Amino acid sequence: MSDPSGVVFPLDPASGRRSTTATGRAVVADALHAVDPVGAASAERETNWRQGYLPHFRRLVEAGLTSPDAACDIARRGLSSLHDRMRWVDAAGDQSLEAAFADAHGSSGPLRSETIRGQGERERALTVPYAGQRLSGDALRRRLDLWVEAGTVEPSCAEAVGRVVDNPDWLDLSDRTVVVLGAAAEMGPLRSLLRWGADVAAVDLPRPDLWGRLLEDTRRLAGSVTVPVRAGDEPLAARAGGDLVHELGAVTRWVAALEGPLVLGNYVYADGETNVRVSTAVDALTQQVVEAKGREDVALAFLATPTDVFAVPGAAVERSVDSYAHRRTSKLLRVPLRTVSGGRLLRRNYVPGQDPGINDSVVLQQGPNYLLAKRLQRWRATAYRADGGLVSFKVAPPTRTRSVLKNRALAAAYAGAHRFGVEVFEPGTANTLMAALLVHDLRTGSPTQPAPWQDEAYAAAHGGLWTCAYDPRSALGIAALLGLGAAR
Repeated sequence: MSDPSGVVFPLDPASGRRSTTATGRAVVADALHAVDPVGAASAERETNWRQGYLPHFRRLVEAGLTSPDAACDIARRGLSSLHDRMRWVDAAGDQSLEAAFADAHGSSGPLRSETIRGQGERERALTVPYAGQRLSGDALRRRLDLWVEAGTVEPSCAEAVGRVVDNPDWLDLSDRTVVVLGAAAEMGPLRSLLRWGADVAAVDLPRPDLWGRLLEDTRRLAGSVTVPVRAGDEPLAARAGGDLVHELGAVTRWVAALEGPLVLGNYVYADGETNVRVSTAVDALTQQVVEAKGREDVALAFLATPTDVFAVPGAAVERSVDSYAHRRTSKLLRVPLRTVSGGRLLRRNYVPGQDPGINDSVVLQQGPNYLLAKRLQRWRATAYRADGGLVSFKVAPPTRTRSVLKNRALAAAYAGAHRFGVEVFEPGTANTLMAALLVHDLRTGSPTQPAPWQDEAYAAAHGGLWTCAYDPRSALGIAALLGLGAAR
């Protein structure tokens, strides 16, 4: 790895390089240390982290089920370990992460604010684009019921969205400023919020092409967008944006200075090790803003990837077990494929009777850095909720985003996923549905569940990965073959 600046991985004493492998392995071991010392030791001894990381991330979930406090302990230790290990590098050299906040303005000077107000008419009822239509009212309720019937979303997801349909005044979020970190993300809520007339504070990289599109969308919609800008005479798109990895102190101060109660929405994404760096930056920003404004004035929002490990309700397990028993492939395809593959293909998704079950939908090609970045967000959600903070954490459905489609194998698997009862969503459907769930949580206080795993499972829109007959990875290759032509 090169020696970058800003938020970086620590130097590994053994190799003298900034090692993502050494850091990821150590953070997982630290998180498990008190609750599962055997699992922690196993992670520490893992010699092939890039290929062998999967069982250790699964163990983080399983160990969290052993006692009421276990998941919170794992979350807090994981967060502490990552913050202690990650570093800040600037002209003064390699320092602790906290040094980022001593650099008030970053390398490009202080960030100011400019606000753009849209000229469109505010949407006063929830509509969700689906299959070439915009569904609302009874049509949207029927679609939600069909998704529940198909096992595409949890029943609590349909119930939550249904409450937003029944209470259209909830869409008016004028009592809060929603900070969208990763404003250009395809899965983010920015455009939905603007259609509903919200005041959004948008943060993304200082790239004129990116901001040109966002500002154009803002002007034709109903809400307003406040953006961090640099001084100068250039057009706004050329001055807007903030780099969380390299200007962490400046962006944090800008967010903390925003008026009113805030929703900090974490929608950042980057490829490879940069994903951990930017996710760490957002988490460090979150800590600073909460300290400055108080927990009562800051809500947190996250979208979880469905391609992770989750504890899932017994009802999802029962549905999967029933599907495994009755699918036609049980006679036509499953037995010969399992025989030829030595049991690797078309394995059952769960052991019958599990409650909760463990759903492992991790896609190996996404790698340990992706999973660590997403686990960091899950840990923050768990810890913040345990501390009494308002959290909207939702499992988003598999979606045909640009980041997915540029991976040919994953794009092909998604194209063939419907053969196994998994629905892959279009971005417009997914991000509107997730924005509606955010509104629900802000208006209802995001009802706390009896256990952290149930908080994560509440209102999940997993696309059918939790209820399908087969362990997703055991069907992924076949789905890719079946979808190869459609993905081209």
